[in-house]
Amino acid sequence: MPSPLVYSEDRSDGSASPHANEASTLRMVEQIRRMRGGAQSHLMRSRNNDYYVVKFQGNPQGTRILVNELLGTQLAARLGLPTTPTAICYVGEELIRLTPDLCIEIARGRTPCRPGLHFGSRYVLDPREVKLLDFLPNHELARVKNVADFRGMLVFDKWTSNCDRRQTLFCQSDINTPFEAVMIDQGFCFSGGEWGYPDTPLRGLHRQYIVYEQVRGMADFEPWITKLERINEGVLMQLAESIPPEWYEFDSDSFKRLLERLDCRRSRVRELLWEARKCVPGAFPNWNCPLALGFAGHTHV
Repeated sequence: MPSPLVYSEDRSDGSASPHANEASTLRMVEQIRRMRGGAQSHLMRSRNNDYYVVKFQGNPQGTRILVNELLGTQLAARLGLPTTPTAICYVGEELIRLTPDLCIEIARGRTPCRPGLHFGSRYVLDPREVKLLDFLPNHELARVKNVADFRGMLVFDKWTSNCDRRQTLFCQSDINTPFEAVMIDQGFCFSGGEWGYPDTPLRGLHRQYIVYEQVRGMADFEPWITKLERINEGVLMQLAESIPPEWYEFDSDSFKRLLERLDCRRSRVRELLWEARKCVPGAFPNWNCPLALGFAGHTHV
């Protein structure tokens, strides 16, 4: 049985599900605690008694990362990758006024969080039932139930130019079962708030290369590349409809350019993977494709 944290929408045709472009909106009723990280997010309880890690507009990393989080998570789920359920979270002015800790800490002091619509990522309801870690040593990481999904996330991170190291949670519902990886934090896709696509061979690689030990060639990435190639501009535009325009400061032209460039990048993912193989061979110790072949726009064996 999958962890209650995991959400994956594996649609082989890349099309949108009936409600894929309608992100749910939830009212938050209680702040639980502050979370670690540069976005200064908060763990909050919804009126449905579900728990979400909420990232606010106006956070120190910029409001655009809310766009990145929602769009990126929806796209990763469409590739069949394990992510967390998301929601557009409404936090009212009264809750902020009654909760002094709902604030953004800056160099000159503290400023209250903005009321309105914010990004939420579903949190495990009862940590007593699920063991949750954010790091595993190599010998444990190699035994992760869905370790192959790290290959799929590399496809995703290369496509979206994620400029942060891949953030992962590992959950275990029973001590006798292997951990399962859940891919979180898409805020630095599209190069964070810059909304660009600078590419370097190291970008997107997991820091522990053992997750790529089973890679023998480009064919090991094909299941995710095939799904990626079916996500066309129409799908991207449909998903974009669910994003509150205040998250991109009503700059629809910049947002449209972001999506158009993302659509064009689908055809470059094999090239970007091959460049990582050439420049960081230690990341793929069992990739047997001869370097002399170079990249000619074809799949390498």
